[in-house]
Amino acid sequence: MNIEKELIEGCKKGNRQSFESLYKQYAGRLLAIAMRYSFTTFEAEDILQEAFIKIFNSIKSYEYKGSFEGWLKRIVVTTAINHYHKDKVKQSQTDLYYTEEESDDVVDIISKMSADELLDVIQTLPDGYRMIFNMYVIEGYTHKEISELLSISEGTSKSQLAKGRGLLKSKLLQKGIITL
Repeated sequence: MNIEKELIEGCKKGNRQSFESLYKQYAGRLLAIAMRYSFTTFEAEDILQEAFIKIFNSIKSYEYKGSFEGWLKRIVVTTAINHYHKDKVKQSQTDLYYTEEESDDVVDIISKMSADELLDVIQTLPDGYRMIFNMYVIEGYTHKEISELLSISEGTSKSQLAKGRGLLKSKLLQKGIITL
């Protein structure tokens, strides 16, 4: 049996050391995900804590389908989305449709930036833009999935992404990270 499976089985049996090991092994990576969805470290830590409670409470239902880390990440993202819904007043969003072609420009820029630089710039985006940018570009959700999770239309998701990309590009230009 591999180490990850032993850890999961220990958690399923309620072994305290297994829970502690799980936390130590994944907390850093999961906190980085929570940071992308929050403005402050405090908020991200709150999301992480809530996510770990959900993880510990639902680990018995993990069925080894797909990667365990992917399962953990999905719980963190869902927790961040729920946190967004619970603590933020929904901004009125227009249902504009953008036909902007998906470009690899943003992905190319992201791949050349350090994680800290990227996080700093993403955190300056307004809530809706930041949430959708993270979900679509970084987490790989589709506009349909985003619309269902955030209770918005697909058109709003596309619009917010396009606006977020534009704002992100202007911020990267201002910081001198990219040039025209």
